[in-house]
Amino acid sequence: MTSSPLPRILRRRGEPEFPTFLELFFDLVYIFMFSRLSAGLVHDLSVRNAVQTAVLLLAAWWVWVLTAWLTDLFNPRLPLIQATVLVVMFGTLLMAIAIPRAFGAHGWLFVVAYFAIHLVRDSVLIPSTRVNRPIQARSIRVFFWLCVTAGPWVAGALVDGTARLVLWSIAVAVDLGSARIGWPTPRLGRTELASQIFTGAHLSERHRQIFIISLGELILTAGVGLAASDFEAGRVVACTVALANALVLFHMYFHRMRQLLAPTTVSTVERVRSGTSTSYTHLVMVAGVVVISASDTLVIGRPFGETPSGWIVAILGGPALFLLGGCLFDFVVTGRILWPRVVGIVVLGALGPAMPLLPPVGVLVVANLVLLLTLIGEVTAPRSRLTSAAVPAR
Repeated sequence: MTSSPLPRILRRRGEPEFPTFLELFFDLVYIFMFSRLSAGLVHDLSVRNAVQTAVLLLAAWWVWVLTAWLTDLFNPRLPLIQATVLVVMFGTLLMAIAIPRAFGAHGWLFVVAYFAIHLVRDSVLIPSTRVNRPIQARSIRVFFWLCVTAGPWVAGALVDGTARLVLWSIAVAVDLGSARIGWPTPRLGRTELASQIFTGAHLSERHRQIFIISLGELILTAGVGLAASDFEAGRVVACTVALANALVLFHMYFHRMRQLLAPTTVSTVERVRSGTSTSYTHLVMVAGVVVISASDTLVIGRPFGETPSGWIVAILGGPALFLLGGCLFDFVVTGRILWPRVVGIVVLGALGPAMPLLPPVGVLVVANLVLLLTLIGEVTAPRSRLTSAAVPAR
């Protein structure tokens, strides 16, 4: 990696690559995070609120990504790193608490928690890596870009309405986009996109865990809906379909993961470009699950009657987002297009105009059938058509 001395804080090659219990514990706060985001969509399915929810999800995801990278690059068994993760977890909880009114009275709480997380992390990593300047430079670059986005984040908290949405959209786009170009920084340059800085097996497992956490939100939605249903037939059917939905998503995700990320095909390290791409494609899949959770809540609450157009967009759009994320992930890893999922997206879009003829639970069933048929298509298709070379695409 470098000829300079390796800081004690850095994860050594050959150390166990599986996530620690603390990392699993940290991920639990995202069940609450995803439920808050989903609840916001349930209360308002307008385009504006959807964009606001997307901005908040991107900010929350960026915190998760940097924390996953933190425990990937640095030794997660050191008390200093463990304490840092716990502080980040508390800050993430505050962000989740602020979400319902983040574009209202709680904007300051969201921004303060967001920046406190980053400041704590960088105040630990920058001094702790001073014996190795190349490694320290990585953390300094991230901190520099945090300072760049501080302006629009703080300015957004000072204003209301559309101005806040625009400023925060710019800020979160820069936060995620700067990583894609290696955080170019005056005098320090940028982290080379071809540099090997991630442990492939560890980071892959972290992504699997956060996806499982998002599915936990679906289980929570179905369970709460069933508990409050008084076992009314229509609501029981809707809850059953929602649980089936979680099961299909689980099988679709892990069926493909077993093919792509078997022990013989997981690279020892991940490079900057593919590491960020993998994280961002999982973001799209998780966003799809959040939308699915919101649509399940709506349908469980009123399974029959007229289906509003906004509901149709959510019920079909959630699965489409999930399939899109899967296609993007597959392309990042293999360089090829997963055609069954592309067909699934097209079918979901094509069915949209006919969905007003069905009650909400009927639309939900149709969306699940498309996912199920897509899964069957992937499972029964010749393996050679769905898998590629063992070496992931760069």
